[in-house]
Amino acid sequence: MPESDSAAAKMARISDSENKTMSAIADPYIRQQLEKRRDELSAAVSAMPSTEAPEAEPLVSLINQVDSAVQRMDEGTYGICQACQGTVEKERLIADPLVQLCLDCLSTEEQRALERDLELAARIQRGLLPQADLRFGDWRIHYQYKPAGVVSGDYIDVIPSANGKVIFLLGDVSGKGVAASLLMTHLHAMFRTLAGINLELDKLLEMSNRLFSESTTAGQYATLVVGQAGRDGEVEIASAGHFPVLLASKSGVRQIGATGLPLGMFSTSRYTVQRAHLDPGDTLLLFTDGISEARSSSGDEYGICGLSLAAEERHGWKPNELIAACLRDVEKHSTGVRQADDQTLMAIQRSATAGASFND
Repeated sequence: MPESDSAAAKMARISDSENKTMSAIADPYIRQQLEKRRDELSAAVSAMPSTEAPEAEPLVSLINQVDSAVQRMDEGTYGICQACQGTVEKERLIADPLVQLCLDCLSTEEQRALERDLELAARIQRGLLPQADLRFGDWRIHYQYKPAGVVSGDYIDVIPSANGKVIFLLGDVSGKGVAASLLMTHLHAMFRTLAGINLELDKLLEMSNRLFSESTTAGQYATLVVGQAGRDGEVEIASAGHFPVLLASKSGVRQIGATGLPLGMFSTSRYTVQRAHLDPGDTLLLFTDGISEARSSSGDEYGICGLSLAAEERHGWKPNELIAACLRDVEKHSTGVRQADDQTLMAIQRSATAGASFND
């Protein structure tokens, strides 16, 4: 199957067209959210002694704003910037359905407030990242995380499990900005909680997908790879619509592809687990689309083939050295081109040296 036809690439194309089809895709769900909020606001106002009370005023004002937003939906003008008549960013509407101005039309004070929110979100994200260099038994794990902006929609984590194995995760959530960072934080909390239940990998993904689907707005999704590394080089991998995992061995590089749909698409999605055996020096590479879709000045993508070749030429390199070399290769390919998307690259390598505990 051509790289451009991968599940992750299809999701990227959907994301690119979202703004053009926002009314058709997002409005029913945003309307549902607005109506739900209006009911809650009305109940809060009804519980007050009088609607004329000072404390009722902000709630009544919010009800009026909700009614106005619903009216704009009926008129077909919802999501149109009141200042420039352009399109209000979909991610911002999902986060706050009452937004009426696009980013370019925010006042200086509003832009500063948004910048403060972004800085706080970035600080929270950095605090959730695992250590960049980790050891667990005879496994060595290293990653590099390079957001394209202040905050990122890339998700990465490493979780030691109670059964003596280690779970590794890498994913990419839909959207950009604060909305994407909130989804990433949501995934982090969810998997950290579920990992303690000691579920089989397919059940872990199925439960995560159900919870994600039920706790997010339709149209929000995440592609994800989750793996579990055990003893004697045995690895289990399941994927929710993400790019394939690359297994670099002495005999070359092979792909371990997606086994299910992205999280959040359908609450009843099912996933299957693939298994692999790594010899000492073999490495798994996990990556987000900022790596494979990095473009050259002529518009050519770096591609999965580019990363596969870089890994094949460096079999047995230490994970940190391998990651650094691959990213230099990506940067060389993209010389003169601004980084367009978050870039995260993770290596899980079986070492000849065995350890007994997880270093955190």
